[in-house]
Amino acid sequence: MRQAPLISVQTLQELLERPEHDVVVLDCRYELADTGAGYESYQAAHIPGARYVHLSRDLSGEATGKNGRHPLPPADELIECVQGLGINRESLVVTYDQGPGMFAARCWWMLRCLGHPQVRVLDGGLAAWKNAGYATHSLAAEQPAAPIPAGNFQPAEPCYASVTREDVLKNLDEQTYLVVDARSKERYLGGGDALDTKSGHIPHAKCRFFRNNLTDDGLFKPAEALRAEFIELLAGRDPKTIIHQCGSGVSACHNLLAMEVAGLSGSRLYPGSWSEWTAYEDAPVAQGEE
Repeated sequence: MRQAPLISVQTLQELLERPEHDVVVLDCRYELADTGAGYESYQAAHIPGARYVHLSRDLSGEATGKNGRHPLPPADELIECVQGLGINRESLVVTYDQGPGMFAARCWWMLRCLGHPQVRVLDGGLAAWKNAGYATHSLAAEQPAAPIPAGNFQPAEPCYASVTREDVLKNLDEQTYLVVDARSKERYLGGGDALDTKSGHIPHAKCRFFRNNLTDDGLFKPAEALRAEFIELLAGRDPKTIIHQCGSGVSACHNLLAMEVAGLSGSRLYPGSWSEWTAYEDAPVAQGEE
Protein backbone atom coordinates (compact mmCIF):
# COMPACT_ATOMS: atom_id res chain seq x y z
CA MET A 1 0.00 0.00 0.00
CA ARG A 2 1.31 3.44 -0.93
CA GLN A 3 2.24 5.60 2.03
CA ALA A 4 2.46 9.38 2.31
CA PRO A 5 6.22 10.02 2.08
CA LEU A 6 6.26 13.48 3.73
CA ILE A 7 5.46 14.68 7.24
CA SER A 8 4.96 18.28 8.33
CA VAL A 9 6.86 19.86 11.21
CA GLN A 10 3.55 20.40 13.00
CA THR A 11 2.64 16.71 12.83
CA LEU A 12 6.10 15.63 13.96
CA GLN A 13 5.99 18.01 16.92
CA GLU A 14 2.63 16.56 17.98
CA LEU A 15 3.98 13.00 17.75
CA LEU A 16 7.08 13.84 19.79
CA GLU A 17 4.88 15.23 22.55
CA ARG A 18 3.19 11.81 22.90
CA PRO A 19 5.80 9.36 24.19
CA GLU A 20 3.58 6.34 23.57
CA HIS A 21 4.51 6.60 19.88
CA ASP A 22 7.64 4.80 18.64
CA VAL A 23 9.14 7.63 16.57
CA VAL A 24 12.80 7.59 15.50
CA VAL A 25 14.06 10.88 14.07
CA LEU A 26 17.21 10.76 11.93
CA ASP A 27 19.34 13.85 11.30
CA CYS A 28 20.95 13.40 7.86
CA ARG A 29 22.69 16.75 7.46
CA TYR A 30 25.86 16.61 5.38
CA GLU A 31 28.06 18.85 3.26
CA LEU A 32 29.82 17.46 0.22
CA ALA A 33 32.71 19.92 0.59
CA ASP A 34 33.15 19.31 4.34
CA THR A 35 32.12 15.82 5.37
CA GLY A 36 32.34 16.59 9.09
CA ALA A 37 30.16 19.68 9.00
CA GLY A 38 26.86 17.81 9.24
CA TYR A 39 27.74 16.18 12.54
CA GLU A 40 29.11 19.44 13.89
CA SER A 41 25.78 21.10 13.05
CA TYR A 42 23.97 18.21 14.73
CA GLN A 43 26.04 18.67 17.88
CA ALA A 44 25.14 22.36 17.97
CA ALA A 45 21.40 22.04 17.33
CA HIS A 46 19.05 19.23 16.36
CA ILE A 47 15.45 18.17 16.75
CA PRO A 48 15.03 16.78 20.28
CA GLY A 49 15.87 13.09 20.40
CA ALA A 50 17.21 12.94 16.85
CA ARG A 51 19.99 10.47 16.04
CA TYR A 52 22.69 11.36 13.53
CA VAL A 53 23.21 9.47 10.26
CA HIS A 54 26.33 10.14 8.18
CA LEU A 55 26.03 9.95 4.40
CA SER A 56 29.50 8.54 3.73
CA ARG A 57 29.79 6.34 6.80
CA ASP A 58 26.23 5.03 7.24
CA LEU A 59 24.42 5.48 3.92
CA SER A 60 27.27 4.60 1.55
CA GLY A 61 29.68 1.77 0.98
CA GLU A 62 33.36 1.89 0.16
CA ALA A 63 34.18 4.01 -2.90
CA THR A 64 36.68 2.23 -5.13
CA GLY A 65 37.07 4.90 -7.79
CA LYS A 66 34.93 2.86 -10.16
CA ASN A 67 31.61 2.63 -8.31
CA GLY A 68 30.72 6.28 -7.74
CA ARG A 69 31.28 8.66 -4.85
CA HIS A 70 28.44 7.27 -2.70
CA PRO A 71 27.91 3.61 -3.63
CA LEU A 72 25.31 1.64 -1.73
CA PRO A 73 26.62 -0.17 1.35
CA PRO A 74 26.39 -3.96 1.66
CA ALA A 75 22.92 -4.91 2.84
CA ASP A 76 24.13 -6.56 6.05
CA GLU A 77 26.03 -3.42 7.06
CA LEU A 78 23.00 -1.24 6.39
CA ILE A 79 20.74 -3.54 8.41
CA GLU A 80 23.22 -3.46 11.31
CA CYS A 81 23.26 0.35 11.12
CA VAL A 82 19.45 0.53 11.12
CA GLN A 83 19.20 -1.75 14.13
CA GLY A 84 21.93 0.22 15.90
CA LEU A 85 19.83 3.35 15.53
CA GLY A 86 17.13 1.64 17.59
CA ILE A 87 14.72 1.23 14.71
CA ASN A 88 12.01 -1.37 15.13
CA ARG A 89 9.65 -2.79 12.55
CA GLU A 90 6.87 -0.75 14.17
CA SER A 91 8.86 2.50 14.38
CA LEU A 92 7.81 5.57 12.47
CA VAL A 93 11.10 6.83 11.05
CA VAL A 94 11.38 10.53 10.15
CA THR A 95 14.43 11.72 8.22
CA TYR A 96 15.52 15.33 7.83
CA ASP A 97 18.42 17.50 6.74
CA GLN A 98 18.90 21.26 6.68
CA GLY A 99 15.96 21.74 4.34
CA PRO A 100 16.30 20.88 0.65
CA GLY A 101 15.85 17.21 1.47
CA MET A 102 18.41 15.47 -0.75
CA PHE A 103 20.23 13.69 2.08
CA ALA A 104 17.00 12.94 3.94
CA ALA A 105 15.57 11.52 0.71
CA ARG A 106 18.58 9.22 0.30
CA CYS A 107 17.98 7.84 3.80
CA TRP A 108 14.24 7.50 3.10
CA TRP A 109 14.89 5.59 -0.12
CA MET A 110 17.36 3.20 1.50
CA LEU A 111 15.05 2.37 4.39
CA ARG A 112 12.19 1.79 1.96
CA CYS A 113 14.47 -0.45 -0.10
CA LEU A 114 14.88 -2.56 3.03
CA GLY A 115 11.10 -2.77 3.19
CA HIS A 116 10.55 -0.59 6.23
CA PRO A 117 6.81 0.20 6.18
CA GLN A 118 6.84 3.64 7.84
CA VAL A 119 9.39 6.21 6.69
CA ARG A 120 8.71 9.91 6.19
CA VAL A 121 10.83 12.87 5.11
CA LEU A 122 10.34 16.04 7.16
CA ASP A 123 9.00 18.60 4.70
CA GLY A 124 11.28 21.65 4.83
CA GLY A 125 13.75 19.96 7.15
CA LEU A 126 15.38 21.67 10.10
CA ALA A 127 14.89 25.09 8.51
CA ALA A 128 11.10 24.62 8.58
CA TRP A 129 11.29 23.25 12.13
CA LYS A 130 13.11 26.37 13.32
CA ASN A 131 10.85 28.70 11.31
CA ALA A 132 7.88 27.18 13.12
CA GLY A 133 9.47 28.16 16.44
CA TYR A 134 10.05 24.62 17.70
CA ALA A 135 12.88 23.88 20.11
CA THR A 136 16.21 22.31 19.25
CA HIS A 137 18.70 20.57 21.52
CA SER A 138 22.48 20.58 21.55
CA LEU A 139 24.59 17.65 22.64
CA ALA A 140 26.41 19.83 25.17
CA ALA A 141 23.16 20.84 26.89
CA GLU A 142 21.58 17.38 26.91
CA GLN A 143 21.83 14.95 29.78
CA PRO A 144 24.15 12.03 29.01
CA ALA A 145 21.98 9.60 27.11
CA ALA A 146 21.71 5.93 27.89
CA PRO A 147 22.88 3.60 25.12
CA ILE A 148 20.24 3.12 22.43
CA PRO A 149 18.74 -0.36 22.66
CA ALA A 150 19.20 -2.26 19.41
CA GLY A 151 16.11 -2.24 17.24
CA ASN A 152 14.39 -5.39 16.04
CA PHE A 153 13.97 -4.32 12.42
CA GLN A 154 14.45 -7.04 9.84
CA PRO A 155 14.31 -6.44 6.08
CA ALA A 156 11.17 -7.24 4.13
CA GLU A 157 10.12 -7.05 0.50
CA PRO A 158 11.79 -3.96 -0.99
CA CYS A 159 9.59 -1.09 -2.09
CA TYR A 160 12.06 0.26 -4.66
CA ALA A 161 14.72 -1.08 -6.99
CA SER A 162 18.08 0.05 -8.31
CA VAL A 163 19.89 -0.49 -11.59
CA THR A 164 23.54 -0.97 -12.48
CA ARG A 165 25.85 0.75 -14.93
CA GLU A 166 25.48 -2.28 -17.20
CA ASP A 167 21.71 -1.83 -17.17
CA VAL A 168 22.06 1.82 -18.20
CA LEU A 169 24.56 0.94 -20.93
CA LYS A 170 22.19 -1.68 -22.32
CA ASN A 171 19.37 0.85 -22.27
CA LEU A 172 21.26 3.20 -24.59
CA ASP A 173 20.27 0.95 -27.47
CA GLU A 174 17.01 -0.48 -26.20
CA GLN A 175 15.56 2.77 -24.79
CA THR A 176 13.21 0.79 -22.56
CA TYR A 177 13.76 3.28 -19.75
CA LEU A 178 13.97 7.06 -19.59
CA VAL A 179 16.92 8.33 -17.56
CA VAL A 180 16.14 11.47 -15.53
CA ASP A 181 19.14 13.55 -14.40
CA ALA A 182 18.64 15.44 -11.11
CA ARG A 183 21.69 17.69 -11.50
CA SER A 184 21.44 21.34 -12.43
CA LYS A 185 20.78 22.28 -16.03
CA GLU A 186 24.28 23.75 -16.22
CA ARG A 187 25.94 20.49 -15.22
CA TYR A 188 23.58 18.50 -17.46
CA LEU A 189 24.52 20.61 -20.48
CA GLY A 190 28.24 20.18 -19.81
CA GLY A 191 29.33 23.20 -17.79
CA GLY A 192 30.29 23.93 -14.22
CA ASP A 193 31.17 20.35 -13.28
CA ALA A 194 34.53 20.07 -11.56
CA LEU A 195 33.65 16.98 -9.52
CA ASP A 196 34.10 14.36 -12.25
CA THR A 197 36.45 13.57 -15.12
CA LYS A 198 33.89 14.37 -17.81
CA SER A 199 31.07 16.86 -18.17
CA GLY A 200 27.70 16.51 -19.85
CA HIS A 201 25.09 13.81 -19.38
CA ILE A 202 24.20 10.22 -20.17
CA PRO A 203 22.92 10.10 -23.77
CA HIS A 204 19.13 10.44 -24.10
CA ALA A 205 18.74 11.51 -20.45
CA LYS A 206 16.32 14.31 -19.57
CA CYS A 207 17.09 16.97 -16.98
CA ARG A 208 14.92 17.54 -13.91
CA PHE A 209 16.88 19.63 -11.39
CA PHE A 210 15.86 18.34 -7.98
CA ARG A 211 15.39 21.83 -6.54
CA ASN A 212 12.53 22.32 -8.99
CA ASN A 213 10.53 20.06 -6.69
CA LEU A 214 10.45 22.80 -4.04
CA THR A 215 8.59 26.04 -3.55
CA ASP A 216 10.38 29.29 -2.74
CA ASP A 217 9.93 28.60 0.98
CA GLY A 218 11.76 25.28 0.74
CA LEU A 219 8.75 22.98 1.04
CA PHE A 220 7.77 20.39 -1.55
CA LYS A 221 5.34 21.64 -4.14
CA PRO A 222 1.76 20.37 -3.82
CA ALA A 223 1.22 16.86 -5.13
CA GLU A 224 -0.95 18.09 -8.00
CA ALA A 225 1.75 20.49 -9.23
CA LEU A 226 4.47 17.84 -9.03
CA ARG A 227 2.26 15.34 -10.82
CA ALA A 228 1.60 17.74 -13.69
CA GLU A 229 5.31 18.55 -14.08
CA PHE A 230 6.45 14.93 -14.02
CA ILE A 231 3.69 13.76 -16.34
CA GLU A 232 4.91 16.34 -18.85
CA LEU A 233 8.48 15.11 -18.44
CA LEU A 234 7.49 11.45 -18.75
CA ALA A 235 5.51 12.15 -21.93
CA GLY A 236 3.27 9.13 -21.60
CA ARG A 237 5.79 6.76 -20.05
CA ASP A 238 4.92 4.47 -17.16
CA PRO A 239 6.68 5.66 -13.95
CA LYS A 240 8.11 2.15 -13.64
CA THR A 241 10.20 2.83 -16.76
CA ILE A 242 12.04 5.77 -15.17
CA ILE A 243 15.65 5.61 -13.94
CA HIS A 244 16.82 8.46 -11.71
CA GLN A 245 20.45 9.54 -11.57
CA CYS A 246 22.50 12.55 -10.47
CA GLY A 247 26.14 13.06 -9.53
CA SER A 248 26.46 10.28 -6.98
CA GLY A 249 23.03 8.79 -6.33
CA VAL A 250 21.92 11.26 -3.65
CA SER A 251 19.91 14.13 -5.14
CA ALA A 252 18.34 11.64 -7.58
CA CYS A 253 16.47 10.27 -4.54
CA HIS A 254 14.84 13.70 -4.23
CA ASN A 255 13.24 13.28 -7.67
CA LEU A 256 12.19 9.74 -6.79
CA LEU A 257 10.61 11.09 -3.59
CA ALA A 258 8.87 13.89 -5.50
CA MET A 259 7.38 11.36 -7.90
CA GLU A 260 6.13 9.39 -4.92
CA VAL A 261 4.54 12.54 -3.51
CA ALA A 262 2.89 13.00 -6.91
CA GLY A 263 1.46 9.48 -6.81
CA LEU A 264 3.80 8.25 -9.55
CA SER A 265 5.35 5.20 -7.92
CA GLY A 266 7.76 2.57 -9.10
CA SER A 267 10.74 4.37 -10.63
CA ARG A 268 14.31 3.21 -10.03
CA LEU A 269 17.64 4.63 -8.90
CA TYR A 270 21.01 4.35 -10.60
CA PRO A 271 23.15 4.63 -7.44
CA GLY A 272 26.51 5.01 -9.19
CA SER A 273 25.16 7.87 -11.31
CA TRP A 274 27.44 10.31 -13.15
CA SER A 275 30.45 9.75 -10.86
CA GLU A 276 30.46 6.03 -11.70
CA TRP A 277 29.50 6.54 -15.36
CA THR A 278 32.43 8.88 -16.03
CA ALA A 279 34.94 6.71 -14.15
CA TYR A 280 35.14 4.62 -17.33
CA GLU A 281 37.05 6.16 -20.23
CA ASP A 282 34.77 4.60 -22.84
CA ALA A 283 31.57 5.89 -21.24
CA PRO A 284 29.30 7.55 -23.84
CA VAL A 285 28.69 11.21 -22.97
CA ALA A 286 26.36 13.80 -24.50
CA GLN A 287 26.52 17.57 -24.16
CA GLY A 288 24.00 20.31 -24.83
CA GLU A 289 20.31 19.75 -25.48
CA GLU A 290 19.14 16.59 -27.23
